Amino acid sequence: MPDMPKLHLEDALEDSPQTRSLLSVFEKDAMVLKKYSLGLHNCCQRVMSAQNELCAATQALSQHLRNYELQKFPLETENSILTSTLEQFAAYLDNISSLQQVLSAQFSETMMYPMNKAIQADLDEISTMCEMFQIATHEHESAMTRFMKIPKKKDVQEANEELYAMRKKYHQTALHYYSALNSIQYKRKCFLLDPIIGYLHAQRAYFNMGQETICKPEMEEFLQNISASIQGVQAELQIETKKTVDVIDNLEKQSIHMYHAEPPINMPYIPPNINLAQKSGYLFLRSKQLIGNKWERCFFFTQGGNLMSQRYDEVAGSLVLDLNEDGVYAEPTEADDRRNCFQLSTAKHRRMVVLQAENERERDEWISTLNNVVRDSGFVRGGKVPTAQAKERGGSLSSQRTASTTSEPSPKQESPEASNQMQSKAQTPSTGPNSPFLPDTPIQFDLCTSQDPNGATVNKALPGPPKRINPFDQSAMDVIESLDQAIENAAFVESFLVRFLGSMEVKQDRGEKLVHETIRQIMAARAIHNVFKMTESRMVVSSECMRLIEPSNKTVRVQFALEDISYWAAHHENNRLFGFITRNKGEGSYACHVFECNVSAEEICTAIGTATKMAFHALMEKKAAEKIKTLKDKEKNLLLANINQLEDKEEDSEESLLSSNLPLTSDKNYMKLSMDDEQDMMDEMDREMGELDVSSDSPRVDDSKQSVEKKEFSDSSA
Repeated sequence: MPDMPKLHLEDALEDSPQTRSLLSVFEKDAMVLKKYSLGLHNCCQRVMSAQNELCAATQALSQHLRNYELQKFPLETENSILTSTLEQFAAYLDNISSLQQVLSAQFSETMMYPMNKAIQADLDEISTMCEMFQIATHEHESAMTRFMKIPKKKDVQEANEELYAMRKKYHQTALHYYSALNSIQYKRKCFLLDPIIGYLHAQRAYFNMGQETICKPEMEEFLQNISASIQGVQAELQIETKKTVDVIDNLEKQSIHMYHAEPPINMPYIPPNINLAQKSGYLFLRSKQLIGNKWERCFFFTQGGNLMSQRYDEVAGSLVLDLNEDGVYAEPTEADDRRNCFQLSTAKHRRMVVLQAENERERDEWISTLNNVVRDSGFVRGGKVPTAQAKERGGSLSSQRTASTTSEPSPKQESPEASNQMQSKAQTPSTGPNSPFLPDTPIQFDLCTSQDPNGATVNKALPGPPKRINPFDQSAMDVIESLDQAIENAAFVESFLVRFLGSMEVKQDRGEKLVHETIRQIMAARAIHNVFKMTESRMVVSSECMRLIEPSNKTVRVQFALEDISYWAAHHENNRLFGFITRNKGEGSYACHVFECNVSAEEICTAIGTATKMAFHALMEKKAAEKIKTLKDKEKNLLLANINQLEDKEEDSEESLLSSNLPLTSDKNYMKLSMDDEQDMMDEMDREMGELDVSSDSPRVDDSKQSVEKKEFSDSSA
């Protein structure tokens, strides 16, 4: 039997957003199960009370059993054993619907009693425990808020005891609520199958005339298997219940020190762990308002050198501060007369994040963890950055300050054009000699259109009327149908919806680490400069070229030749980010362009690889055909030149013979030659043939030479 989905009881006290999200799935499953069980109960009641409508009621019950597959339980797998079992029961119920009589007493004992017991003892109990859990959560939040507001000079004993009681109550309620939701996964197979088995047993006992329909060997075997399965599930439930009770007892004993926000005096001292590389937990975040400050409780965690926060209603975390920046440091502070506060400050205190922990141990662990992350990134307060880490991180703080001051105009002189330019470009920190980036390289956040050689913008529109495309439709048919003749004749075409994040000039034309570092630089620059604008385009990858098309009017924004794309790669952590490097033939430079997509970035990289491979094969075939044609033309020209030279030699030979005083016959068609003259003539012919420039590399020329020699030889003989 496959493992049942469970809620981890160990996560009940932490109450993280991930645990709440998983809890909502179990609650939804319980509500759907209760709704389904009530419908099943109504069907069984109709069978018992409506004796005259037994056939129709049995048919409705059969149909309802088949509807279990359509309920889409969040925790129920497709084609499960329970679904197939209910389908088999529904098939038997179709045969039983032909019977006309029923005993109400037997139905009440064997069919209605298990259902009533399950609904009242299990499903209604879960609904009640859900309300108690919501009340305990609210009371715990209120007690926590009141405790955190107590000033330092005021005694916290009363509030601390109140928070202890509320947290203990919340923890106990959550443990019992989680265990009830876990046990319902086992019980659903019992109270969904027991009424149907009772119904079938009642029918078999009462209707002797239905023996051919009901009392079949296969049905007997089926019922025995289902009964054995239910007994096995009940045995597993008893074992799981015993384990759950033990786990609850152990968790309550182990978590006794976590109920107090501030550990009591009689509790043993637990020192903070200062060697952590990552940490997560709840903190209070201070935010400024028009009047006073607001403190909000959020879930914080470190990820990839960043400090992230997440609220209950958020699906993913949001960036609070990039810990890879130079000058970031965590230290204790005093804020609004609150306890256990600490702050994260950047260089020159341009930005400050003030947080509050529950106790000193949590505060010290957070400070140590954040400083460890910053230290791993390369910054050490009061000292110098190590050489190896400095090369990785780039320039110093002064270069960042210079870049920021030179790129940002003053408020008095700021204009709309300057504001747009500041949002579209950002300056990167100064780089070292081994860095893959050029010094003070600007980052382009806007997608530049292609230009002609004269510098004018080329905004080529595809044929056909403007057509609006659904941006969330990943099908490429709408775009492919409207492409021009060059794309339609391509052997390979794929389309993707992408959003341009930025591009910057790089030193090299390839390297996976180079693409990953460019993505990190661009994402960090967007967060620093608060750039939220992203240009959305339809990327069409074909064996001819790669285009970025405006989805609304089908205008070609940018076109890249495949021979100019030197490298492409997807991000190793975020599978929705990818980048590719292009060559600028005129300037001899390279640029890396970064995009975000809705599908897997590996799919787009595979499409680019396929297109470039096909284009390379087509180019090689074209060059081979041109080379063969060039060789044939050269061979033809050489052959014609040799033939013309040979004809000129023949004409000169005839004229010399006519102009000479050699004796001729009476009809003047033949010459009278002596033996000496004939020998001299043959020597002269051999000398003239040696002067002819005929290449021995061409077999066709050799054949023609041999034929000409044979012809001259025959003429000379005559």
